[in-house]
Amino acid sequence: MLVDGPVEIVLPDGAVARSERFLVALCVCRRSKRYPFCDTSHRRRVRTR
Repeated sequence: MLVDGPVEIVLPDGAVARSERFLVALCVCRRSKRYPFCDTSHRRRVRTR
């Protein structure tokens, strides 16, 4: 999800994540190692047959 920045996000544990960028990509799949920010981990999904 793309949002206009800068942003300040309060996480469930009370920590605050900040970004000063003018456009911020937020993770909605929860696969990101940089959660709550997107690191494109959703692209590396493994297909099962």
